[in-house]
Amino acid sequence: MVDTRPFLPVSSHAGSDPTGPSENRRKPMKLQLSIFFVLLTVGFFAALLTSNNGSDNGFVKENEHGSLASPSSEKQLRPVSRGPAVGVSEKSNRFFAKDNENQLAYPWNNSMLSWQRTAFHFQPEKNWMNDPNGPLFYKGWYHFFYQYNPHAAVWGDIVWGHAVSKDLIHWLHLPLAMVADQWYDKNGVWTGSATILPDGKVVMLYTGSTTENVQVQNLAYPADHSDPLLINWVKYSGNPVLVPPPGILDKDFRDPTTAWLTSEGKWRITIGSKINKTGIALVYDTKDFINYELLDGVLHAVPGTGMWECVDFFPVSKTEENGLDTSVNGPSVKHVVKASLDDDRHDYYSIGTYHEKNGTWIPDEPKIDVGIGLRYDYGIYYAAKTFYDQNKNRRVLWGWIGESDSEAADMQKGWASVQSIPRTILFDKKIGTHLLQWPVEEIESLRLKSYEFNQVKVQAGSVVPLDVGPATQLDIIAEFEIDKEALEKTTGSNVTFSCSSSGGTIERGALGPFGLLVLADDSLSEQTPVYFYIAKGSDGKLKTFFCNDQSRSSVASDVNKRIYGNLVPVLEGEKLSLRVLVDHSIVESFAQGGRTVITSRVYPTKAIYGAAKLFLFNNATEASVSASLRIWQMNSAFIRPYPNNKESQ
Repeated sequence: MVDTRPFLPVSSHAGSDPTGPSENRRKPMKLQLSIFFVLLTVGFFAALLTSNNGSDNGFVKENEHGSLASPSSEKQLRPVSRGPAVGVSEKSNRFFAKDNENQLAYPWNNSMLSWQRTAFHFQPEKNWMNDPNGPLFYKGWYHFFYQYNPHAAVWGDIVWGHAVSKDLIHWLHLPLAMVADQWYDKNGVWTGSATILPDGKVVMLYTGSTTENVQVQNLAYPADHSDPLLINWVKYSGNPVLVPPPGILDKDFRDPTTAWLTSEGKWRITIGSKINKTGIALVYDTKDFINYELLDGVLHAVPGTGMWECVDFFPVSKTEENGLDTSVNGPSVKHVVKASLDDDRHDYYSIGTYHEKNGTWIPDEPKIDVGIGLRYDYGIYYAAKTFYDQNKNRRVLWGWIGESDSEAADMQKGWASVQSIPRTILFDKKIGTHLLQWPVEEIESLRLKSYEFNQVKVQAGSVVPLDVGPATQLDIIAEFEIDKEALEKTTGSNVTFSCSSSGGTIERGALGPFGLLVLADDSLSEQTPVYFYIAKGSDGKLKTFFCNDQSRSSVASDVNKRIYGNLVPVLEGEKLSLRVLVDHSIVESFAQGGRTVITSRVYPTKAIYGAAKLFLFNNATEASVSASLRIWQMNSAFIRPYPNNKESQ
């Protein structure tokens, strides 16, 4: 039975007029002046920014409704653009397309493609998946909703998939939560967030793409709050509850956050948008999730960053080792603003101070502001969303891991995209500028046989095999110590190092690269190095980089072979440490306790099944390293449809 009083007491509502209720509108001049003032105050950052228009003239565009194009029968790969025409970020493998526009398809066989499917990462049984939506813990179950195409392994026809778990690892697929069946979401039930009210009830705000491709915000709630599985959802009869305000384009208004309570007892949300090339986060207050007041100004704005998608806003504790409810504020709290940049499809975050009175946020370090500084992940990772897990007092981060092969290969295997292993997220008190991400502790329940290697000496220019059996499903924890004498004797240089432009592990330096070769075959014709590189400046100071080199990850011609990575802060006295989760075609790597994280998609043709091996390597020219490791073989998670009966409730 539908609960007729699903949330807080409501005031009268004018209905579903597409122009929106009067509370959703402000005078155009007032909004523009407010935004102009904000832009003026941050304008001096513009010189630091680079602009990327995100366009690719070689793409074939989809029709105005984002309908699926028929797979080409040509052997030559011709990338198809999916998403931008209807107002969302590019969902095709744009980076692959730029480098390989006229590339021929590799002759994948079913054995190779079957191996690529993961064993303990969440993914639906078939077809396309992208953004995580509305994660929450409710009546003993973790709920995960996600953008899903029920018809094909490419983006389009987006609805909400739904799965539940007791431990964030083993998942049960439930019926679709919401489908595109109303005028206000006919062209897509897009990203949204859940808010748990003080009485325990749940409300969901999500973006719908209307019949005219206008992005509007809609309200939904469970049909039965007593159902722990939250199987049936009701869309509010007065939807949409928010439409683009004056000054905001119809396709630049999406992805509402989880709401948080203000000291006045109002609920507050933020929604991503842009003005010209300035990314912004609009702020709204509401008492009932139906009627909204747009605050003057914006939560934050950064020139040159383009459209902000999937904005997230949450507190982190400066003193405690646990997560915080989204509404927590106070002197011992910092606040994080994260935005997914439409222009480059990366997730950027910054830590700063939130001012509740005027609904603004200021970064602690303007040089690493949102969109120009730190990223959650320096590999393939986008549209991330956190939630507060009141079950274990932690903040948990989900992120979409897309494919980096060809669309033709995805269509052949019948699925595309997975979700990251959920990660806990904490403020790095030692550094003060970074977050720490780490796989949730429940992943350790999949550990099987372990192998230990202590103080393994790896000489400069050498490779050492690690006998751990098949290296397709592994959890690896490793520490490295570099020869101190070599550190001191090495001459500094003014040469600037970058993971992405360095040439990968074949480019040798005095103090690196060194680390692991995962998903490698015996001959090393296929290998994916996860490694450190230490650069010594002319001033004698050391900088440590954490990288992932895909340039030799596969002999296939139609896959991404980029080199990912970034600087990782290493404090005096700290050993170089990393953790790597290998799960078939996914490699998630965490350096220095999660200060820097890299996720890669890897598509070997030889280093699969029992032929996948693990090695230590050191390609430095002067320094030897010692490595200590503990490695576990990993079991598979149970991810399957929910049984017809409900005995496990």
